[in-house]
Amino acid sequence: MIEIIIEGKPIAKKRPRFFRRGKHVGTYNDQKTEEGRFILLAKEQFKRNPISGPIDLWLKFYMPIPKSTSKKNRELMNLGLIRHTKRPDLDNLIKFVKDCLNGLAWEDDSQVCRLEASKLYDDNPRTEIRIFPTPAVLK
Repeated sequence: MIEIIIEGKPIAKKRPRFFRRGKHVGTYNDQKTEEGRFILLAKEQFKRNPISGPIDLWLKFYMPIPKSTSKKNRELMNLGLIRHTKRPDLDNLIKFVKDCLNGLAWEDDSQVCRLEASKLYDDNPRTEIRIFPTPAVLK
């Protein structure tokens, strides 16, 4: 198992932005700096060649607890009894991680055969990534 922990508020993949110059329409990515920071932090912890073959991916996104939360609810959030049901969406959080680790932790994100992900609250916001290389089954 390979574990990568990225400190800070989890980041969701944003939709591409479009611009128009006359008749030409193009796209741009306004998340380059966020992706760069995430990749840099992941590279510090993942010092090997990309994994080839099937992998299982476990993701836990620990979201910050709002400051206005009561002590009672804060405790319940830290215990995982109150779950994060607000934005960002879980699938956009997953997309961001898979895109950033593409070519770094694995060759291509199509190698992910099994995915388990959850959003939780915590006083210490972070993204926990666990990668399990799966041995190929011979027929």
